[in-house]
Amino acid sequence: MITSTNNSRIKQIAEYSKKAKARRKDGIFLVEGIRMLREVPMEMLREVYATSHFMENLSPDDRAVIGKIKADDGVSFEEVSDDVMRKMADTQTPQGVLAIVKEKRWELADLLRGGSDFSGKDDANSATASTDKAAPLLLVLENIQDPGNLGNMFRTGEGAGVTGIIMSSDMADVYNPKVVRSTMGAILRVPFIYVDSIPDTVKELREKYGVTSYAAHLKGKKNYDDISYKGACAFLIGNEGNGLTKEAADAASEYVLIPMLGKVESMNAATSAAILTFEAARQRRQ
Repeated sequence: MITSTNNSRIKQIAEYSKKAKARRKDGIFLVEGIRMLREVPMEMLREVYATSHFMENLSPDDRAVIGKIKADDGVSFEEVSDDVMRKMADTQTPQGVLAIVKEKRWELADLLRGGSDFSGKDDANSATASTDKAAPLLLVLENIQDPGNLGNMFRTGEGAGVTGIIMSSDMADVYNPKVVRSTMGAILRVPFIYVDSIPDTVKELREKYGVTSYAAHLKGKKNYDDISYKGACAFLIGNEGNGLTKEAADAASEYVLIPMLGKVESMNAATSAAILTFEAARQRRQ
């Protein structure tokens, strides 16, 4: 058992928790809690740390999960004291288990493979999976800074059948522990990439892949639910305070408006993303 907070590895993990640069350098991120740990593919797990209290209070199902991890030669498992867990974890009241997970990398083409057709035929083992996939449905995010918003977009995006998320390079770090927690596991399943130029990427999506892009914008001439999203499409969502830059918005095929009553002047970025992607999901179910 590791009981010293001065342990060099523990100090390194504490740095991972706080610094995006350290995480990027080693190509890893942190996952806290048994719920998230259950969802991490074994090939992505590198190290797992758990407190004695956590180990003593495992359910039978979770004991099986931990047993599988401990039996895997490719994963390091260590018990640690409560003080050490608090040193490593990002949360004020850690859940007793923390994992070091290898980053997964995708290319733009991975985001365009098509989504669920909402008929139950999108299982990877289905012989008809490749032909029953719906058209790609993308989120394109520019300069989103709030970790909770970003995590929420991953979670709701997965629920709406989003096939991938494209983010500008000035975004909040997707592997920030707060973002990872907010995704509720979606970060392990929804492909994503960072790009240097949103306008250039939107142009590439249109010209190379036939993806129609829609910018959520207060100057939109059409309401969002007056447009068909059954073909390959992407929704552009901008910064929480400033919205999309003019360059990014103008790169889209069309502005779309989410009409609002009362004196509300703008919509929360994550809420806008949910409204648009679930409208696409509604149309595709029909």
